[in-house]
Amino acid sequence: MSGQRVDVKVVMLGKDAVGKTSLVERYIHHRFLPGPYQNTIGAAFVAKAMCVRGQNVTLGIWDTAGSERYEAMSRIYYRGARAAIVCYDLTDSSSFERVKFWVNELKNCEDQCQIYICGTKSDLVENDKALRQIDYHDVQDYADEINARVCETSSKTGQSVGEYVHTHVSIEILNISTEMWKLAMLFLQYPCDKLPSQYASLTCIHQNLPAGFRQSHLMGKHWPEIGETT
Repeated sequence: MSGQRVDVKVVMLGKDAVGKTSLVERYIHHRFLPGPYQNTIGAAFVAKAMCVRGQNVTLGIWDTAGSERYEAMSRIYYRGARAAIVCYDLTDSSSFERVKFWVNELKNCEDQCQIYICGTKSDLVENDKALRQIDYHDVQDYADEINARVCETSSKTGQSVGEYVHTHVSIEILNISTEMWKLAMLFLQYPCDKLPSQYASLTCIHQNLPAGFRQSHLMGKHWPEIGETT
């Protein structure tokens, strides 16, 4: 699969002013702009190409507006997302309540989307522990309930930003995408109602295959035959 580029859609969600745009700036451009930022309207899009385990991967990142007035618009941008980074401000307890809102939205509309919960502005609470309003262990307990990962980051210092996105988001989603490509090839080899009996349970996945799995994309690639060891 190394010759085929994998496109991964990632959406940034969270309350306004939690630092989503700063997080994207740090990850894409390796910089911190002290602001003040103008609130995002709708969404901003950036892309980052990388090589993960020998595979060409392009992350398409949608930085969505955090204001509640744009909630309906934000739903447009997380359709089809393979990963969602849901952000909260470590110094603002209300921002974590919005995390729960967005998680519920994703669970209802995009249940195949992998969720990552990201605490922002960790430099502030490291300098003054009294500023922390959300306990890490409470967040971790919640993440365990919804099968999500947790990280605390600082866009100002760069703490954990690149490592978090590359190690968890890129690699994990690449692994998921690889399996989905194999499933796509399976359904090209066999009609949905003609699958060998050992694969019959996969028919429910057919409707969830990511867009873009056309036969022309897969020609010339070696894929394991049915029953071949991978």
